[in-house]
Amino acid sequence: MATPDSLYEDLKKDLDFPLAWGTSPIHDFREWRRTARAMVEEHLVVERQDETPYAPEYSDRAQTDAYTQELVTLSLTRHERVRGALLTPHGPGPFPAVLLFHDHGARFDIGKEKLVRPWYDDTRLAAAQTWADKYFSGRFVGDELARRGHTVLCLDAPGWGDRGPITYDQQQALASNFYHLGSSLAGLMAREDARAAGFLAGLNRGRGVAALGFSMGAFRAWQTAALTDAVSATAAVCWMTGLKEMMVPGNNTLRGQSSYYMLHPGLARHLDIPDVASIGAPKPMYFLDGEQDPLFPAEGVRTAYAKLRAVWTSRHAGERLRTETWPGLGHVFTEPMQDEVFHWLDSVL
Repeated sequence: MATPDSLYEDLKKDLDFPLAWGTSPIHDFREWRRTARAMVEEHLVVERQDETPYAPEYSDRAQTDAYTQELVTLSLTRHERVRGALLTPHGPGPFPAVLLFHDHGARFDIGKEKLVRPWYDDTRLAAAQTWADKYFSGRFVGDELARRGHTVLCLDAPGWGDRGPITYDQQQALASNFYHLGSSLAGLMAREDARAAGFLAGLNRGRGVAALGFSMGAFRAWQTAALTDAVSATAAVCWMTGLKEMMVPGNNTLRGQSSYYMLHPGLARHLDIPDVASIGAPKPMYFLDGEQDPLFPAEGVRTAYAKLRAVWTSRHAGERLRTETWPGLGHVFTEPMQDEVFHWLDSVL
């Protein structure tokens, strides 16, 4: 009789990701992309609502010496209005645009404020500065991008900031409710993120946008690039791994709770994590991970990077993919890492 541990290992061994590029019987890359994207769409188990008008409303406008700050409220689905921070450099534009995705971090009172300085709320500003000091060398990434000439949009994910705050223990209950309703928490977030990319591309006169995120935000960034062609380039900091290599005893993923924002039931029977990211090929993509990141074992990062490189190389686009493991760093997006990403964005946008 199989024990739970042996059953777990057997199920893990059975995962062979048959739809992965290079494994799939589909040999035309464009057809593979369409098929793989459709498979991901199917496993979001959240209805498509792409025709819902955004109906943006703007408020709390302020100025710095380099850019305009304002809050924008959008309909990302027909169910809920979502508030975000929009930063626009002074000048005629259009400017290269960046869609920022905030992290998880088990802190829910701030969402967009983790990346964009909240000029509209002193209480959130104190919390946001603490977060920036811990993970971003004291910088607000969105403000730095705007100062450098980028239009920036960052919205709250479900449960954070204006859409919360939920508690850590409520995550699992929220995900369970979604599953009971035949839907998915991770699927909702994915749909909303793709819609946000479409909105920002429209503001940018259809020029396309770069997606940038840290931690869960990195997951959201490459996932959005896989789901929509509105994203033309992606930088993902501290979220990339092979699934099997991540699923080891003690890994945070196996605890539930936070994982439900990134868990699409059944998708792993078809595609590994880097296979999903590869749907975005051959767009320019930049993946950065810390050598000592406790959330992502080094073997998983190496496995994922090798899979990604194989896809971009097969498209004769190896120069468009950049993968790095930063020595001595953990789960952070430090000022030197930011500067590398900013320079890279300038080169590809």
